[in-house]
Amino acid sequence: MSEKQAHLNGAYYGPSIPASESYHRPRRGGGGGPLGCCCSCIFGLVFKLIFTAVVFMGLAFLVFWLIVRPTRVKFHVTDVKLSQFNFSTDSNVHYNLALNLTIRNPNKKIGVYYDRIEATALYEGQRLSTVPLTPFYQGYKTTNVLNPVFKGQQLIVGSNLLEEFNQQKSAGVYEIEMKIYLRIRFKLGRIKTGKFKPRIECDLNIPLNNGNSVSTFQTEKCSVDYFNY
Repeated sequence: MSEKQAHLNGAYYGPSIPASESYHRPRRGGGGGPLGCCCSCIFGLVFKLIFTAVVFMGLAFLVFWLIVRPTRVKFHVTDVKLSQFNFSTDSNVHYNLALNLTIRNPNKKIGVYYDRIEATALYEGQRLSTVPLTPFYQGYKTTNVLNPVFKGQQLIVGSNLLEEFNQQKSAGVYEIEMKIYLRIRFKLGRIKTGKFKPRIECDLNIPLNNGNSVSTFQTEKCSVDYFNY
């Protein structure tokens, strides 16, 4: 009994007891890794670059506008002469129309190249004829006058066309539309822009100039669509 007690209270000389292994649970999602940090940095850098570019472009446009002060070119029909406008029994319109088209460039630092100019006359939405006009360059704060002339005959069809014609004939004033198709470039100093294709529309009420009409033509301002096509 004494031997067992000594054995229990004494040192243990048996086989070594292995140390307990610690258990580490793996993290979910891999958050906070180097790849996530790198993507965040790239996104922030791209956002800053885009924001800086937008601010710079806005400031550049503001400075350009303050220095140049661009203004739209103005188009007016200042005078017309309609010496013939008859509707025949075969649905042909016989016409002879001459106009003065005034183009005013009010800009102090911008010139305009008119590389192509075409004028089209229309009646009740249908084309009478198209005439080309001579290209030219328009300098700063200058006014140019073009003189398109439309003469000939054209077949016009429509269910209410004759009725509309007779009403306008009785009033002594005809509703004729003129459209100007352009190909232009702007010049600022030595810089020339790319080509623009604006369309000019002029809605005109034109009296027949036969000596009997009591109506007179009033100057008409034309509308400008710089980005029509």
